[in-house]
Amino acid sequence: MDNQKKAYIYGLSTVLLWSTVATAFKLSLRYLDYIQLLLYSTIVSILVLSCILVLRGKTRLLFSYSGKQYLQSMVLGFLNPFLYYMVLFKAYDLLPAQEAQPLNYTWAITLALLSIPLLKQRIGIKDILSVFVSYSGVVVISTHGDIFSFRFSNPLGVALALGSTVIWALYWIYNTKDNRDPVAGLLLNFMFGLPWVLTCCLLFSNVRVSNPFGLVGAAYVGVFEMGITFVLWLSALKLSENTAKVGNLIFLSPFLSLVFIHFLVGEDILPSTFIGLALIVAGLLIQQLKGRAI
Repeated sequence: MDNQKKAYIYGLSTVLLWSTVATAFKLSLRYLDYIQLLLYSTIVSILVLSCILVLRGKTRLLFSYSGKQYLQSMVLGFLNPFLYYMVLFKAYDLLPAQEAQPLNYTWAITLALLSIPLLKQRIGIKDILSVFVSYSGVVVISTHGDIFSFRFSNPLGVALALGSTVIWALYWIYNTKDNRDPVAGLLLNFMFGLPWVLTCCLLFSNVRVSNPFGLVGAAYVGVFEMGITFVLWLSALKLSENTAKVGNLIFLSPFLSLVFIHFLVGEDILPSTFIGLALIVAGLLIQQLKGRAI
C-alpha cells in the first residue's frame, strides 16, 4: 500500500472518530457534570499519550526540554485542556449537540481573525467574505432559523460555544512557536493542565462518580477526542503527497456528526441546523481559496 492510500485511511479514520465526539460529549454529560467529564477524560488522555510515547521510544524527550519550554507547557496546558474544554463542555451542557458542534466548528474563522493582530497577517476580501458567510450560519443555527428576531435559543450556551473557538485559536497560535515533538509537547501540556482541572473539580464539583457509564464516556472522549486522533491526523498529513488531499476530509466531519447526534442522542435535527452548517462550511471553503490578500 502506498503512502497516499495510508494517508487517506488515517485521515478518514480520524474524521470518523471526530464525528462521534459531539455525541460522546452529550451522552457522557447525562452521567457526569462538565467538570468531572474534563477531569477523567484528561487523565485517560495522559495515559493514552504516554503509551504512544513509550511505543515510539521517545519517553526521554519528556525530560530533555528547557525550563522555558516547561513554562510554555504550563501556559498551553492552562489553555488546553483546562480552559478550552471547561468552556466547551459547559456549552454542550447548555445547548443541544446539533447547535454546539457547528458553532465550535467556526474556530478556523476565529483563528484567521486573531492572526491579524497577533501574527500580523493581512486580511483580504475572501477572508471578509468567509467571516460573513460563516457567522451568518452561526446566527441561523443559534436562532433556529428565526434570524430577524435575534432571540438565541440559549445566549450563554452560544457565547460559551463561540468563546471556546477563541481559546482554541489562541492555543494554536501560541503553539506555532513550539518546536518540540508534537506528541511529547501535547502530553506535557495535558500533564501541566491536569492540576488546574483537579483543583477546579475539588472546589466546584466532586471527584466521585456515581454511574460507571459516565466513566466509559470520559474514557471514550480521552482516547478519541484528546488522544489517538491527534496522532492519526498528524500521520495522515505526514504521509500525504499534499496536505490538502487529506485536509479537505475534515469537512465531512460536522455532517457525519449530525447523523450520530440524531440516532444516538435522539435529537431531531432542525432544518436551520443543516442550513447554518452549510453556511459555516461554505465560509471555511471560501477561506481556503487560493488568492492574494487585498
